[in-house]
Amino acid sequence: MMREVIRCRGHPNVKATHRSTLEITKENYLTPRGDCIICVSADKALADLGPKIKEAIRQGKKIKIRIIVGELIDEVIAQGDPRLTLESEVSMVIRKSNYVDRRTLAIKANKAAKDIDRRLIEKLKNPNTEAVIEIIIEEEGI
Repeated sequence: MMREVIRCRGHPNVKATHRSTLEITKENYLTPRGDCIICVSADKALADLGPKIKEAIRQGKKIKIRIIVGELIDEVIAQGDPRLTLESEVSMVIRKSNYVDRRTLAIKANKAAKDIDRRLIEKLKNPNTEAVIEIIIEEEGI
């Protein structure tokens, strides 16, 4: 199993209402238009991920993205793709679609921002809330 941990914070403008994407950003601000962003001030973006996990993602492996806020946990299952560059130095985006750009971490996700547990999202509206995002790739699938 490979695992990468990202730490980020909540923000008063977290809405998490986007229907097809979910985003984590290193930026420390969020405008009301950023309806796919679930947390800010992340300590890593795609460019910061380790080479082995990037290689596994580019092999098209299944990816589990676990979002942890206090005792609350939600999980998104998505897929890697050979087209992913994993080069953004600012953010990472998980998509329900097959669309790929330099900010894409994974595609064909089973959840977008609007599907994340609302209790978790409510906590992420507080800038003092810390979240842990785990990117997990299990060798034999998930």
